[in-house]
Amino acid sequence: MTGPLAGMTIIEVSAFIAAPYAGLTLAQMGAEVIRIDPIGGGLDYNRWPVTKDGKSLYWAGLNKGKKSVTINVRDPKGRELAHALMTQAGAGNGIVLTNLPARGWLDYEGLKAQRADLIMVNIVGRRDGSVALDYTVNARAGFPLVTGPVGSEKPVNHVMPVWDVVTALAASNAVMVADRHRRDTGEGQYVRIALADSAFAVLSHLGYVAEAQINGTDRPATGNHVFGTFGCDFPTKDGRRVMITAFTPRHWSALLEASGTEERFAAIAAEHGVDLAKEEERYALRETIEAELAPWFQARTLAEIGTALDAVGACWGPYQTFRQAVADDPDLSTENPMFEEIEQPGIGRYLAAGSFIDFGGIPRDPVVPAPLLGQDTESVLSDKLGIDGAGLASLRDSGIISGS
Repeated sequence: MTGPLAGMTIIEVSAFIAAPYAGLTLAQMGAEVIRIDPIGGGLDYNRWPVTKDGKSLYWAGLNKGKKSVTINVRDPKGRELAHALMTQAGAGNGIVLTNLPARGWLDYEGLKAQRADLIMVNIVGRRDGSVALDYTVNARAGFPLVTGPVGSEKPVNHVMPVWDVVTALAASNAVMVADRHRRDTGEGQYVRIALADSAFAVLSHLGYVAEAQINGTDRPATGNHVFGTFGCDFPTKDGRRVMITAFTPRHWSALLEASGTEERFAAIAAEHGVDLAKEEERYALRETIEAELAPWFQARTLAEIGTALDAVGACWGPYQTFRQAVADDPDLSTENPMFEEIEQPGIGRYLAAGSFIDFGGIPRDPVVPAPLLGQDTESVLSDKLGIDGAGLASLRDSGIISGS
């Protein structure tokens, strides 16, 4: 790897999403990420989605570009090997990323005793250390109660684990910040990131907390209408649906131009005494606007709508299944330089994304498939710790390590 983080080595001890996603982000920017798993695989090794023969597409997706080492850390010799990798000397070494509890064999102070400037970034559920997952955090943050149909009191969960992803990106930033601090001061540190805090921070940053405290109101569920502006979905003639947004005056005027409704909405604005160039006025009249625009969409196919909206620079998107997106969307294809077709061992050939950050002065690294579980165990222990063939054979025979 030749990306901007080349020369940095991170030992990842992880499961599920947040920590593996953070490691993936760092690997795709050039860091050497060595993931340590138990022999036979960790908690997420067989996680869905899987192929027909049970191979985890999830695990393959989150571990692209990493090295896989399998060690029995319940054995003292196995723990010694893992600690040696974590505390290896060198400017780019001594960085541990984990979402397992930082105790026992992962105790920070114990590792720090072996390398004083050790960096550990530890993702936890809640700040008190108690367990939490994306879906329980989302429920506590209030979002399911404003997601779903108008008038419904039933919570609607999201399906995209957004707080895992937000926390993962924060953790990858934390690794780089802690590394910068160590280069400037010579000091390592223990960095703790709570999954729940990622959600509650967003509540603060986007005004939800202030809305509750200052206005004393609970935001209602508004279905597919966008809160505070105009945006909603429309069915098309050919049975598809599109999402339309008009956050800005330009997007609003483009939507009216495409649909030929400028005069009609000028009359509606005059009738109601409002200025529809203002997004709060569009939000207040959202149901009226939706009703006026719906016939235009229902009379046209998705292709016709797309041509008309694109011609005037309107902001819209088609609703599509994952398979439709893979088949039809140019942003999810090799037309997008982020994507390449890779041959994933044990699974087959498919599209895979590299880093979605496009550095103007740094070329993209190629997308590297995920390793087979344990495939790098012997090479990593040989290269990093200098263990020879006889030593590796002894470790393998005693069940302390395994290969792919």
